[in-house]
Amino acid sequence: MKGVLQNLGFGKADEMQRLILLKAQRNGYVFLALALLGWSLWESYGVYARQEPLNVTPCGLLIGAVLIQSFSQIVLTRRATEGDEESSKTGRLIASVLLICATAAAAAAGAAFLLAARS
Repeated sequence: MKGVLQNLGFGKADEMQRLILLKAQRNGYVFLALALLGWSLWESYGVYARQEPLNVTPCGLLIGAVLIQSFSQIVLTRRATEGDEESSKTGRLIASVLLICATAAAAAAGAAFLLAARS
């Protein structure tokens, strides 16, 4: 079974294949983020210009994608520099605190916006 999977290209990727995969994933993420941003702006325009009901799905998906990417980056950076004495631990701590504050602020702003839209 292992030989069949390797013949189909499912073996361990070398450095060039990993770089290509990383760039492809980045391009997909950027496209997704831009599409969700455009959709969010279109929905906002619909609320203000045409008095349509608010659809928070694109904004929620965009915020979720950015938060997952940010938390993943912090965790992976922490794991990669775990035993490194030169890495600055306060920089990662400050980044974590700022990300948590930004998440809380986005959640509060979203809740306030939803409450204002419903009244």
